[in-house]
Amino acid sequence: MHVTSTVNGVDLDRLSGTIEAVSADPALARFQFRAGNHWIDGGYSRTTIQGFYGAGQEDATRTGPFTVDTDEPPVLLGQNRAPNTAEYVLHALAACLSGTIVYHAAARGIALDGVETTIEGDLDLRGFLGLDSDVRPGYEQIRVTITVTGDFDDDQLAELATLTRYSPVRDIVSNPVPVAIDLARG
Repeated sequence: MHVTSTVNGVDLDRLSGTIEAVSADPALARFQFRAGNHWIDGGYSRTTIQGFYGAGQEDATRTGPFTVDTDEPPVLLGQNRAPNTAEYVLHALAACLSGTIVYHAAARGIALDGVETTIEGDLDLRGFLGLDSDVRPGYEQIRVTITVTGDFDDDQLAELATLTRYSPVRDIVSNPVPVAIDLARG
């Protein structure tokens, strides 16, 4: 009888298998995620996410698309039908930091009871509005507080604090990423 070992909800056998497979064939590590967005009205739009390429093949496990709406609050000329895009960036970063800690802690045998992340981002609208070329359109600073609970010692807590360096979204928002934009007439 095979017993599955899990830590923090992570199947350690599958995690170990993934690490071994990628170590043996680095091409399996290449992923391409995709999204398509449809503008609806004003600041309101809908993004559809379904297919992706990973582990050497096109994924077919998602039987239907995920949809994510975005809008703006009334003060930014929207109708509050959904979070705005800058808030989704905070969501993506918070979720990725939490997930990164959970997966890496599991791989190290550190059991967690909870991970709570609070996040704030400061944005100066003058950048988006094109009113001041010295003001960037995006976040000027993001502050994150992560609180972890569980039965671990101070050395393990210190180790957990270093794990966020493996977060893909932290890397994306902290380092320049080339973005190729092609605008075409429809």
